[in-house]
Amino acid sequence: MSTMLRGLSAFTRRHELPATPEPGAVTLRARGVGLERGAGRRVLDGVDFDVVAGRIVALVGPNGAGKSTLLAALAGELEPGAGTVELDGRSLAEWAPVDQARRRAVLPQNHTVGFPFTAREVVAMGRAPWARTDRQDDDEARIAAALAATDVEHLAGRHFPALSGGERARVALARVLAQDTATLLLDEPTAALDLGHQEQVLQLARARAAAGAAVVVVLHDLGVAAAYADRVAVLESGRIAADGPPREVLTTELLTRVYKHPVDVFDHPVTGAQLVLPVRGGE
Repeated sequence: MSTMLRGLSAFTRRHELPATPEPGAVTLRARGVGLERGAGRRVLDGVDFDVVAGRIVALVGPNGAGKSTLLAALAGELEPGAGTVELDGRSLAEWAPVDQARRRAVLPQNHTVGFPFTAREVVAMGRAPWARTDRQDDDEARIAAALAATDVEHLAGRHFPALSGGERARVALARVLAQDTATLLLDEPTAALDLGHQEQVLQLARARAAAGAAVVVVLHDLGVAAAYADRVAVLESGRIAADGPPREVLTTELLTRVYKHPVDVFDHPVTGAQLVLPVRGGE
């Protein structure tokens, strides 16, 4: 009987609603993570990485460096061949899918839906993890706020597959925001967006971090990473080459080596903002 009670107690704990993490708390942790894809090709090699509440960390690096693969491993979408990933202090394997979905939301690179759902219905999918909990009472407010924050209210009734690439990207982000988790994993959220909406997305990420969320964002634009990230992790051939504040990590020497192209890093003459630009012929 005592064994049965312990089992029921463990089941109840696993399905408890998550508490809000304290600022600075580690919500996701990778230790020694290695992963191979295709014909034994090593994509991640011994990666240690912490995701911290109240901070934005940008993953940057050249194509094939392992940025999206690391994000997928953190999300539980790819299982590492070596090392461990912990979510809220427990191995990902210990969490049921619904418990993971209550603790972290994932924005993938590609935004596809198999059926002609409307944009609003896609955003509402973000509320699915909270069904049959007290937090489902917040569904309508969270959906409305997410539509407004991503500037897609006017698209709510349109079918998702009929939207442009940028519109689909913003609706997909609205779904992530509506999910209302303590950790956000965003894979190239600005890739299909115009300049104004790129800034809007990063400002939303900053606002969520300021409110206490842990945010991981894969970026190609190093200037954007310098402007918005509290921390930057540079990946090189599946390893983390550097990890720290932008001004310490984004240096001419490191970036020139990692990207195999000359890079200039300097301060804007008026604002003092850190700028990162490739050196182009004739300059």
